[in-house]
Amino acid sequence: MKSIWLTIIAGMTTGMGNGSVFTCAFLLAVGRGPFGEAGLWFMDPFNPMTYQGTADWIMFSFGIAFVLILGYALKQHAMIEGLAEE
Repeated sequence: MKSIWLTIIAGMTTGMGNGSVFTCAFLLAVGRGPFGEAGLWFMDPFNPMTYQGTADWIMFSFGIAFVLILGYALKQHAMIEGLAEE
């Protein structure tokens, strides 16, 4: 795969963007917790038990999933076009 960095950047950007929309819907559905548990300080944004941590981890997982999907799609496209071998 010749465009690995392009795949990673495009996949993470698209995936995290879509993940933020899913995060918004998810957090609106489950409701807002107390402000003390928002997870806005120090390493709290990366703790999945806090409000912000949940949002970050959903976006990270969507980003990684989109990188894998995009990489597979580009590999299949190259094979169909005869540009690469299996």
